[in-house]
Amino acid sequence: MSDRAETRGPAARRRRTTITGGGVKQVNGSKSSDAGDKPPQYTGKIKTEDEVHNHTNKNGKDINEKLSCHVLQESLLSSASGYSNYRGILNWCVVMLVSKTTYGILVDPIQVVSLFLKDPYSWPAAWLITASNVFILASLYIERRLAVGTISEMTGLILHFLILTSMLVFPAAIVLTVTSMTPVGGVLSLGVYTVFFLKLYSYQDTNRWCREIRQAKAKRLTRSYSCPSVAQSNGSAVHTNVSYPGNLTHRNMYYFLLAPTLCYQLNFPRSSRIRKRFLMRRLFEMRNSATESKCRVFQWMVPTIQNSMKPFQVPNHLIWLIFFYWFFHSSMNFLAELLQFGDRGFYRDWWNSESVTYFWANWNIPVHKWCLRHFYKPMLGKGFSKLQAQIAVFLVSAFFHEYLVSVPLKMFRMWAFMGMMAQVPLAWFVGRFLTGNYGNAAVWLSLIIGQPVAVLMYVHDYYIYHYGTTT
Repeated sequence: MSDRAETRGPAARRRRTTITGGGVKQVNGSKSSDAGDKPPQYTGKIKTEDEVHNHTNKNGKDINEKLSCHVLQESLLSSASGYSNYRGILNWCVVMLVSKTTYGILVDPIQVVSLFLKDPYSWPAAWLITASNVFILASLYIERRLAVGTISEMTGLILHFLILTSMLVFPAAIVLTVTSMTPVGGVLSLGVYTVFFLKLYSYQDTNRWCREIRQAKAKRLTRSYSCPSVAQSNGSAVHTNVSYPGNLTHRNMYYFLLAPTLCYQLNFPRSSRIRKRFLMRRLFEMRNSATESKCRVFQWMVPTIQNSMKPFQVPNHLIWLIFFYWFFHSSMNFLAELLQFGDRGFYRDWWNSESVTYFWANWNIPVHKWCLRHFYKPMLGKGFSKLQAQIAVFLVSAFFHEYLVSVPLKMFRMWAFMGMMAQVPLAWFVGRFLTGNYGNAAVWLSLIIGQPVAVLMYVHDYYIYHYGTTT
């Protein structure tokens, strides 16, 4: 049965209310019908999440903003953004003056390969990631049944709960029981399943909102709530908007799964063309950053653990910075360009953070946007205070940090969890007593000697457990 036929039910003969999720916005809030041939220019002001999600539930505009959480924009570190405020880097340089390289190049290619594979004929991580399609297709099938009314909302809620729970339990059980699974393979597998978990949660949440709007409009016997197609980014191509339940297709589902975002909406902001030079630059950065990270791991961290318990916060911090640039700028922009995904706001100016709260809200925008849209604001809507909602968000984040470290290493120490929860009192202290450059320096110090140390404690214990004590 085709995708379109799947979504048709007994009510197909009646006029159906359709939801498109509203028009696509530029970063300055205007519609994207006259963007011109140039990429969207950064205006100098960073949009806050409240501006993107500013809905008061008073009129039709609020529905748009609830269903649409992406805007057309460039990443801050892209030349097209026009952004130039890097004052936080100066504070970082002061904090990092003590760093010094003491080892030569100590990279063993065989050792690198062994991180991913124990047996060259056994690929458990690849098979485990492939198996995630079962949960994805099951979720799509449930949404189709809900759209035509063949199952109730409560039944759909229970089925989605079982699918999402299984997406956390099943891969963890495989990683813990399959002996050929390496720690790095386990991290990659659990990372993919965690991303798909968050995406499918957003997918079912957004489609449920569409059904609620459709039912409310059907009761009022109003015309369908839909928006015309709009020109995207450069204005040379038009991407046809979809309406609920026409979005419940394999194409729409897998585009969302591949797109560099965790928040689903029916129509994403799109660019009109793929910039080949931009792609090549990002690909070059991805290759060099990955090589640099590999060298830093085997040049600094492995010798440090082998020789003695010397301080390795600085090497870890530098590797973390390289990883940030590789993942959030190079890789995600590369993927976004391939998919013509218009919202490139994967991070904001976290390096200028004068508080811990600002850092966590701006260094990983996809996760922050998901927490805000599907966790924080729903809790506020149910009567919880802002402090309670913030602590709950940190608890969920701490759980996933522990999940992604303890399970692949098969060592449960709770250090990652406690390191993440320690951010709550640290955020209060920095926000209360430190401001300006002092606050920014405190944030940089927390990045260098804070939560990443908990992860390295796992790595050290794992090395001791498998390779003997250090001297």
